[in-house]
Amino acid sequence: MIDSLLHDRLESTLRNTHTYYNLSTPELIELTLIRNETILTDTGALRATTGKFTGRSPKDKFFVVDEQSESRVHWGSVNQKINESVFLRLYDKALDYISKNSAFVFDGFAGASLDAQLPIRIVSEYAWHSLFSRQLFIRPNQEELAMHRPAFTVIDLPSVKADPTSDHTNSETFIIVSFKHRTVLIGGSEYAGEIKKSIFTVLNFLLPQKGILPMHCSANKAPDSDHVALFFGLSGTGKTTLSADPHRQLIGDDEHGWSEHGVFNFEGGCYAKCIGLSASAEPQIWDAIRFGTVLENVVVNEQTRIADYASAEFTENTRAAYPLEFIPNALIPSVAGQPSVIVFLTADASGVLPPISRLTKEQAMYHFLSGYTSKLAGTERGITEPEATFSSCFGAPFLPLHPMEYANMLGQKIDEHRTSVFLVNTGWTGGSCGVGKRMKLEFTRKMVQAAIAGELDHVECITEPYFGLAIPTEITGVPNEVLQPALTWKNQDEYHTAAQSLANRFKKNFTKFHDVPSTIVAAGPRA
Repeated sequence: MIDSLLHDRLESTLRNTHTYYNLSTPELIELTLIRNETILTDTGALRATTGKFTGRSPKDKFFVVDEQSESRVHWGSVNQKINESVFLRLYDKALDYISKNSAFVFDGFAGASLDAQLPIRIVSEYAWHSLFSRQLFIRPNQEELAMHRPAFTVIDLPSVKADPTSDHTNSETFIIVSFKHRTVLIGGSEYAGEIKKSIFTVLNFLLPQKGILPMHCSANKAPDSDHVALFFGLSGTGKTTLSADPHRQLIGDDEHGWSEHGVFNFEGGCYAKCIGLSASAEPQIWDAIRFGTVLENVVVNEQTRIADYASAEFTENTRAAYPLEFIPNALIPSVAGQPSVIVFLTADASGVLPPISRLTKEQAMYHFLSGYTSKLAGTERGITEPEATFSSCFGAPFLPLHPMEYANMLGQKIDEHRTSVFLVNTGWTGGSCGVGKRMKLEFTRKMVQAAIAGELDHVECITEPYFGLAIPTEITGVPNEVLQPALTWKNQDEYHTAAQSLANRFKKNFTKFHDVPSTIVAAGPRA
C-alpha cells in the first residue's frame, strides 16, 4: 500500500481544502463548463485544449532511485534517475498548491481481472482531467467505492512547475514515479495522456512479478467463441481503429495483461486518435463521440460547435477519450481467453515493409524486440513529421524493466498457446513518405480479417528478399500487386536502396541487445 506518512498528509490536505470526490459524469461536465476548462460540441462531447503540450513529454519523465527500483529498473535515457529528495520536495509543493486551491479525486481500478486489479486514486487540478480519468480507467460501483483503498496515487497538477536548477529536472515539467511511495507526480503539462501512461508504466513494473505480461496492444474476440486477437503497435499505427471491428467484440484499445487465465484490459475506456476521423471509415469511434466523451485538441467551429477532424491546427495528435461501453460490441468485463493471433503493427515511412507477412516464432521475437515504426506527428513534443524509430516491445517509453524480460515472457506464451503472429504495415506503399501513399484502411482491414480468420495459415507465400518475410500471394479483396512492396514502386533502384537502408537500420539497432539466442538474431534482415 501507499507509504502511510505521505498518504496521511495527502488525505489531510484534501480534507482541509475544497475537494470534489468521485463526481458523476454530468457533474464533472457541468464543472468543466462553469470553470471554462472546455467547450461543448454539437454532439454533446466536450473539447479541451492542452496548450503547448499536445503529446507526452518523455524527456521529463523520471523514476525515483530507491530500494525497490535501483536493481529492477532498466536505467538509461528512457528510464531516467532522480533522487528521492527531489520527489519529496515536489510532493510538498504539490500539497501546498492543493491546500490553496481545490482538487478533484477519482477512485477506480486499473486491470479488469480481479486477481491483478490495482486500486488507484487520481488527484487532479482540472475537472476535465478527472472526467478523463473516469472515462479511461475502470469505474467502481458504490459497494466497491465504499471499500476502495488506493494502492497507487497519481497527483496531476499542471500549474505546479519544477525549478530545473534546484530540482535537477530537464525543464519545468515533470512526471516522477516513486515505487517506494506508490505515487506519481505530474506537473507542468496539461496533456491528459500523461495520467493514462503513468499508470500503464506502473503496471509494467508490478505485473511481471506476478507472471503477467503487460502489453501495449489492443484486443478483440469473436462474439461466438474465445478466439482472441492482439494488436501491438505505437501511437498512430492503428491499434484502436483495427480493433474496433463491428464483427468482433472489443476487449480494449491500448493496454492489456496476458496471464495464465488469458487476456484482460487494464482500462475502462478508449483513447482514440481522431485526426482524419470519418463516419464511413471508423463508424464505431465516430458514434462514440457524444455526451461524456472528451475531445483533446480537436478544432471546433466557434459558432456551430462542429468538430473539424481534418484539421491539425493544434496538433496531429487529436484524441477522443470515452468509456468502453460507448462501443456497441464491447466486452464488459474486459476479460477473455488465450490469444490465437497476434498482429504487430508498424507505420513504415520508408514504404519498404510488406502490408502483411506471416512471422515464425523467431521472427516474432526479433520484431517484438525491435519494435520498429515511424513516430507520427504530434504524439510527442518535437515530432512534426514521420520519424523512423525503434521502440522495444512496441512500448519502450513505458517499460521500466529490461526489454528482454517482456520478450522472454511473450516467447514463452507464443510457444505455450501456439499463437500465430503477423507483421502488418499500415504505413506507406509505392514509395517513402512524401512520394508514396498511406496504405488504404480498406485493404488493411481485409488483410487483418483474413489473418484472424485463419485464411493465411496455409496460403502460398513468397519470401521477401531483404527481411525474409513470408508474404501471401493473394488475399480476397486486396489487389495482388499491393501485397508485394517492390511491385508498387515505380523506380526499382530507389526501392532496393530504401530496402537495404532499412535492413541496415534494423541490424544496427539490434546490436544493443546482448545474450540474445542466435536463432532470434538470425531471424532479422538477410541483407
